[in-house]
Amino acid sequence: MSEDAQAAATYGSYLKIDDLLSLQQPRSAGPEHDETLFIIIHQVYELWFKELLHELDRAMQLLEADESHRSQHTLKRILTILKVMVAQLDILETMTPLEFLSFRERLDAASGFQSDQFRQIEFLLGVKSEQTIRRFPDGSRARAALERRYRAPTLWDAFLRYLSRERYDVPQSHLARDVIAPVEPSHEIQRILADVYHRDPKNAELCERLVDLDEGIQEWRYRHVKMVERTIGARRGTGGSPGAAYLRETVGRPIFPDLWEIRSQL
Repeated sequence: MSEDAQAAATYGSYLKIDDLLSLQQPRSAGPEHDETLFIIIHQVYELWFKELLHELDRAMQLLEADESHRSQHTLKRILTILKVMVAQLDILETMTPLEFLSFRERLDAASGFQSDQFRQIEFLLGVKSEQTIRRFPDGSRARAALERRYRAPTLWDAFLRYLSRERYDVPQSHLARDVIAPVEPSHEIQRILADVYHRDPKNAELCERLVDLDEGIQEWRYRHVKMVERTIGARRGTGGSPGAAYLRETVGRPIFPDLWEIRSQL
């Protein structure tokens, strides 16, 4: 047995604190005071994105195993993480536009638009784009992860398969749909969901957790775009990204449109 294996874990060694604290490396001279905050906030977001992917994968696995109660529990955890992520924007908004501009030019082509983990979350939720994949170099970790998510079923696909196993007559065309295609509203699925809400409290509750997730993602998008507008206005984002103009287009776009359409039908 090696010395490393025999050594008792400490708080610092288990969490790799020395490595973690070495990862904040401002590029500005001085450095500019607010660049450290900017780096830490975005590194924390990437950690939350990693955890969201971990939990979303778990929620899908539990649905596939017909463990809807445990899947709901996981969805509740995801919703709590989303609320924390939204709250963290309050911290970022303590940085004024001038404070951001003091180091913005040193970001070069770096942009949140390049977060492959957030794109993976979008892919898992059904918002897929081949163009997004092409932004990442061949052979990179990011591209490989995105290509895998692009070809994989979404959370909505797992949910429809679950409903089918719960003896709902989900059309085969939906169970075998092209997982690359966006999730479009369907009158057939809406009739099934209305039936769920009227006579199946267990699965109606699961539907509500998916609505919560959809709303949570929309809240994140809204707060994110307002933070960008507050910080850089109508300027293009770093690295030539579209900035607030692109983000604004994503606000209010539902992930699970059928769960919203049936609100007026119940």
